[in-house]
Amino acid sequence: MTNQSLLTKDAVGQYVGDAVLGIDTLWGGDVLCASGTGRFIADSWFSDEPLPAAYTHPAAARLRQSGGVSGKTIDREALDLYLQEINLPRAFAGVREEAKKIGGLRGAYLTALADSLDTMWDLAMEVAGKGDPVPYTRCVEASTAKPPEPSQPEKKRARVAELLGRAGYLPNAGNGAALLHAVDAWRRDRIAPMASVRALGAAVITHFDNLSAKNLLPYLPKELAPIPRANINFLAIKDAWFSGSMNYLGRARNADGSPQYEATYEINASLQISYPEFEQLVSHEVVPGHVTTFAYLQDLYVRGKVGFETTVLTMNTRAATLFEGIANNAILIANGVTEVEQLPDEDLQIGVLLALLQDDAKNQSSYMTWGEKRPQPEVAATLRRDFLVTEERADKLSGAWGRHPLLGRMYLPAYRAGTDKVAALRRMYPAAKVLPAIYGCNGLVDIQTIDQVLKS
Repeated sequence: MTNQSLLTKDAVGQYVGDAVLGIDTLWGGDVLCASGTGRFIADSWFSDEPLPAAYTHPAAARLRQSGGVSGKTIDREALDLYLQEINLPRAFAGVREEAKKIGGLRGAYLTALADSLDTMWDLAMEVAGKGDPVPYTRCVEASTAKPPEPSQPEKKRARVAELLGRAGYLPNAGNGAALLHAVDAWRRDRIAPMASVRALGAAVITHFDNLSAKNLLPYLPKELAPIPRANINFLAIKDAWFSGSMNYLGRARNADGSPQYEATYEINASLQISYPEFEQLVSHEVVPGHVTTFAYLQDLYVRGKVGFETTVLTMNTRAATLFEGIANNAILIANGVTEVEQLPDEDLQIGVLLALLQDDAKNQSSYMTWGEKRPQPEVAATLRRDFLVTEERADKLSGAWGRHPLLGRMYLPAYRAGTDKVAALRRMYPAAKVLPAIYGCNGLVDIQTIDQVLKS
């Protein structure tokens, strides 16, 4: 029988709803927007519960329309009205108070969520000129549970050089410009056609869904077997500031009221990506990565196994860091291996290594921009040279992403931190123990509380 107490917003649910959607609104996000161009911090609202006042208040709509504190020009009248009407600090405090009462795994998760929301609030006040600058270290620790550090791309880069040499793209072992030119040539020869992204995506999704049925599903509770792992549509969009956006919707229902677990993926039409890198992207964003993770969590919520906070998942949190870690390890999970060199094809190994170097570049952009105060041209040049990213990615990661006052300080470090942690856990524990834990089958966890589950 379903535990109904977990299916409705109790006190903690009310606080979580207001806190998360309040912060989302403050930064200009709209969780009900089906497109990543309108979404921001709140990744989902897949419950059938009414939206909280933090979203529905008339002041919220005006603030969202202006872009919140992320807008080119802050609508200060709208911002002041919203802050006057919606008491977000009280919501954050409420999450903390309820977390103490609840205790255990769930309490620890909620406390970490409150820490992240507090940090995002202080960053918003800084941007709006209403608060002091937020220390970079605090931002990174709030989202990753560890202090900032530079990336170390040397080992991955050396392996790429070795593989490119074997493929005939780098006849003499080299680095620097020679390696970068070899990577560019390798990409050009394998470019994925974004004009055909729907057909291409469908084929790759089917491939990874079949692999997941073989190498993931046997380790999970049998109740998850019928849940669709990849109910998603691929869409190409022009001139996006992001490379791609997975938008988990989860609000469509079947005739019997059960969820359809649906999502969309918007991909930048100008993205320069090879087919092997596209394979990694599909495993990351769809199956057994983000879409699969969110679908499983939605099912666990429907069956009363996890709390309301599961339905309003949030960027810049320690949970988001775990989800990025799952997604970056997803191609290994799908293939039933723990190391990139164990993948069955060396072309695929190159693609995965380049994708991982790009996520190392995200962390490096954050570290150089906010930790070392380096200028954008220097950051872009470093990302291109040392992390082998395309010129388009180097520009975006050092600019729109890297210099964003929130994403640059809190989210860019999450990819590398999550990837390294999940990879380490998969080496340390057998699949039958680690896979159910990271997908939430023992309770909703984040990049830190996952240790409580695995060590128990």
